[in-house]
Amino acid sequence: MSDLGVYAGLFSIAFAAATVLPMQSEAALAGLLLSDAYSPAVLIGVASVGNVLGSIVNWLLGRGIDRFRDRKWFPASQAQLDRAASWYQRYGKWTLLLSWAPIIGDPLTVIAGVLREPLLSFVILVAIAKTGRYLAILALTTGL
Repeated sequence: MSDLGVYAGLFSIAFAAATVLPMQSEAALAGLLLSDAYSPAVLIGVASVGNVLGSIVNWLLGRGIDRFRDRKWFPASQAQLDRAASWYQRYGKWTLLLSWAPIIGDPLTVIAGVLREPLLSFVILVAIAKTGRYLAILALTTGL
């Protein structure tokens, strides 16, 4: 497979993992890092951009939640949305630093859209969180 195909695949997995699809971008990234065939910096960058863009999709869904809330494909249950809204209202935009976390991360990005978090601050905080997670995976898999 070409390098472009590998990077496109990682981008796709990372993007999907941040949206409604149950994907594990961490496993894909770790496998590619362990292969030692690709630049770690490029892998981290591609995965981070894909994952942040997927979170922006969640933010957009949050902005239009009233139209989509009852759809089966919607990425969060009402209970998850209520729990995330409670956290978000209590701690504000800083909860987006937990957007990397399993279970609560994706609903937090939806709630940020519902509660009209400005896109710029959303992107900055989510990028810090998501890139930080991928850097931790880099450190764990390669010892860097």
